[in-house]
This record gives sequence, structure tokens and C-alpha cells, in this order.
Amino acid sequence: MKNVYLHSAASISAQNTFDSDGFLEDITTISGSTVPAKYPNYKDYISPSASRRMATGVKMGVSAANKALQNAQLEQPDAIITGTGMGCIEDTEKFLNTIIANGEEFLTPTSFIQSTHNTVGAQIALGLKCKAYNNTYVHAAVSFESALMDAQLLLQQEEAKHILVGGVDELGIEIIMHMRHMEDANSNGIQVPFGEGASFFVVSSEAKSNTIQLVDMDICSTASENTVQQKLNNFLSKNEVQASDIDVLIAGRNGDAFDSYYNSVSKVFDNTTELHYKHLIGEFYTASSFGLWTAYEILNRQNIPKSLIFKGEKRSEIKYILLYNQFKGRDHSFILLKR
Repeated sequence: MKNVYLHSAASISAQNTFDSDGFLEDITTISGSTVPAKYPNYKDYISPSASRRMATGVKMGVSAANKALQNAQLEQPDAIITGTGMGCIEDTEKFLNTIIANGEEFLTPTSFIQSTHNTVGAQIALGLKCKAYNNTYVHAAVSFESALMDAQLLLQQEEAKHILVGGVDELGIEIIMHMRHMEDANSNGIQVPFGEGASFFVVSSEAKSNTIQLVDMDICSTASENTVQQKLNNFLSKNEVQASDIDVLIAGRNGDAFDSYYNSVSKVFDNTTELHYKHLIGEFYTASSFGLWTAYEILNRQNIPKSLIFKGEKRSEIKYILLYNQFKGRDHSFILLKR
């Protein structure tokens, strides 16, 4: 079975992660209920005429995708696979508000057409004139992981050699208010800022010098704090990796009541450096794609920014990184990377 490698990564987030050669050196402290991303100069990646018709998520996705392709020195991927939790929620809200305001009459279809979840993948393909396999996954907090797993399977089955895969979500207005009301019932008074962003990767079955290997990944919809430990142990055992082999654990902690799941997983590791990242970008359904971006950069640079360290000290050499994420006690995912 073919191995899977990451050839490049690009991320747009609330931090300066897109236009900077540095790695989370100049940190912006986030505050408030919502955290917008730092948008790049879209003219470098999208024509102004096309950009005017695109929602925020589409512009972020197209720009991050194009930069990932440039970094991998790849013109055409064999597939484009996207994960998104809410899709183009700005256009969805715009269309629904127009229905209400106009009494369901005299509606223009533009916002409806552009509100579909696969708009990001479609616009990437249109810009590249790519007619290859194109799929979008909308699986809540494992939307990105589902896209990455599809790419993994395509490569392992030798149906593609180079795949563009990413996760993207944008901030809405009404949806954030709705999610905030839901969160208040389970937050113990803690309010987690909602964020947005786009992270894209070129994954391939071809190994290059200093590439990062995607060893394996696994997802499950439900688990208790006890069973998630067992699932982790089974995952490591399946890949013939000991807990002591893991140099870095990147956890999706966000400060809410469900961080107890991360505490449970953390107990499996004694001397592993544990990192967190949602305090830098906020919480959203595909925030884990930013976590994968940080893992990619850490393995390449062999350096961990202080802003990411939750506990523990950096090892002299970083070979294995494990990413664990969950959302509200559901949609658990493990991703194992190796340098």
C-alpha cells in the first residue's frame, strides 16, 4: 500500500500565517465573541472582477489552495477535496434574509447559487481549469478529516498521485448567535471565541527529501472519556507506535467544559510536549486543519513557538506528532505524522 506524504501547506488564520516566512512569531491576542482572519492581498491570487463576487470563505479557500500548489511546485492536482462545516454561510444568510425581507418574492438566485457548500472546491477548479475528481465533505467537526481520509484512500489505491485537500470555514452573523445560545447551556460560563480560516495541503504518494509522512488517521463520532483512551491505544498499537515515541501531542483545547477529553488523552503520555492552538485562531468546524498546518511546520522546522506550548518541554529531535481533536464531546479524530 502506498505511503502518503505532505508536500506543502498554506494557512489563512487570525494570525499572520499566510504572507509571513516566520512561524507564529508575532502573535495577535484574540478577544471578543468572534475572531476574523487576517485576509491576504487577494489580488495576488484572484482577479478583482472574480473576487467581488466571492464570499469570504471562497476567497480564503482559493488563495490558500493556490499558495499550497505554488509551494509544492504543482500546476494541476489529480483531485481537489474540501472539508467545511458551514460552507458559504454568508451567502446562505443573505439569501434567507432576502426571502424574509421580500416576502418570498422577487428573489435573485445569485446568493442561493453561491451558498452551496461545494462552492469553494468548484471555484478552485474553475480557476485552475481542473476537471479532475472534486468532492466536498460536510461532516461537522470532522469535515476536514473526512476530506483528508478520502485523499489518503485515493493515494493508497493509486487513483491519484497529487491531491489538493483543505478545510475552510467563514464567520456568519445569525449562525454565530445561534451557536452561542447553544453553547451557553454547556459552557460553565466560559465563552469560546468563534473563528474562521482556510488551510490547504498538497498530499502525494511520492516521497521527496524532508517530506512529512501521514502515517495514519482515524475518526469516530462518539466516545466517552474512558473509551477515547482505549481508541487512542488501539490506534497507536495498529501503527506499531508506543506512547513514548510521540514527541508532540497537538490537542484542540478551546477552554470549554469538554477539555476534559484532552485531559484524558494527555494521561496516556508522560514526557510528551503538549501543544494547543485554538487560543490563537478561535473555534470553528475545520480548525483542526490549522492544527495540521502547525504540525507540518514544526516537523519541517524542528522548532516549536512558545505560543503553542501548553505543557512540557521541547525534545531535541521531533519525529512523531499526534493530533487529537473533538468538538463538544463528539467527532473525535486522531492524525499521526512522521518526519
